[in-house]
This record gives sequence, C-alpha cells and structure tokens, in this order.
Amino acid sequence: MKKSTIVIGLVVLAFIAMSLIGTYNRLVNLDNEVETQWAQIDNQLKRRADLIPNLVNTVKGFAAQEKEIMTAIADSRARLAGAASPAEAAEADAELTGALGRLLVIVENYPDLKSDQTFIRLMDELSGTENRISVARKDYNETVRDYNLAVRTFPTNLVAPIMGFEKAEFFEIAESDRETPEVDFGDE
Repeated sequence: MKKSTIVIGLVVLAFIAMSLIGTYNRLVNLDNEVETQWAQIDNQLKRRADLIPNLVNTVKGFAAQEKEIMTAIADSRARLAGAASPAEAAEADAELTGALGRLLVIVENYPDLKSDQTFIRLMDELSGTENRISVARKDYNETVRDYNLAVRTFPTNLVAPIMGFEKAEFFEIAESDRETPEVDFGDE
C-alpha cells in the first residue's frame, strides 16, 4: 500500500507542478504582451514628439510673438519623453494635447500659415499619429484588462503575487480631457 500512496502522491505533485508551470508561463506571456503594447504607445508618442519640433518651427516663422505656447509645448514634450510609467505618460500626454490645442487656436489667427504646404503636411502627419496613439492606447488597455483578469481570477490570484505578478496600470486620460469643450461662435 505504501508504494501506491507514494505513486499517487508523486502524480498529484507532478500535476500541481505542471499547473504552476502552465500558470507561470501564461502570466509571463500576458506580461510580455502588456509590455509590447506599451512599447507601441511609447513608439507613437515618440513619433508625435519628433513631429512637434518641426511643426513648432514652422509656426514660429509665422507667429514669432507666440513664445509662451511654444515653451509649453517644449516643456510638456520633455515631460512625456521622461515619463516612467503609464500614469506619468498619460499626465504628460494630457498637457501636450492641451498645448497643441492652444497651438491650433494660434494657427487660426495666421491664414497664411494654414495654406503653407509644410504646415499642412506636418498637421496631416500629426493627425495620423494621433489616430495611431488612440489605437495603441485601446490595444494596450485591452491587453492590460486581459492580464489583470488573469492575475485577479481564481486560482491564479493565489500564485500570481508569489510569482511577482501584480496588476498593470491602464493608460487613462486626464480628468480635464473628460470635459466637453465649450464652443462659442459669439453673437455677431
């Protein structure tokens, strides 16, 4: 009887070991997918950050007196480049988005700028990049959702913390971006 108990015990231990290995490998795979998707966001944010100096220099030629907005764009671009987490990147991204919005208001005051081919090309590239960032954010957040679901569901939630797997951060927009912008055409 003792031999059969040992064999059953070894089979149970082998089953538990294989389950733990499978769980670990699944979590590693999901964690890598989160990192891959974050790299896509980072890549698109870098692309936008690289486009901005060209856009700013083009606008500077037409609107030299608009130094404050140019400084705000440069500062928020630097914060975005130095962001160490999705939360920091989201905050810096919100600042940069706001600064770019103010830049577009300036553009409206310079009709010659709006017809400049360099400016038009840069704005088209920036618009395409904004779309790519939006898709990358969506893909990242879906991947984080899947990863967090795996980390938090039973029985994985029992072993994930022991193996060093914790919830990942979503890429969330700033609270100010949730507000509906006010449009005022005036009473003329």
